[in-house]
Amino acid sequence: MKASLMTLILAFALGGCSNTWQGVKDDSSKVWKDTKQTIHEATEE
Repeated sequence: MKASLMTLILAFALGGCSNTWQGVKDDSSKVWKDTKQTIHEATEE
């Protein structure tokens, strides 16, 4: 379930502004940071 959700989020993030290489890098960086934050929050309890 989480894997499919993360795949969906990644697809939207990369599809959002990936017209340029810089856009892809920015999107990937943001998704990676969001993913790390989500995992940290989930395992914090």
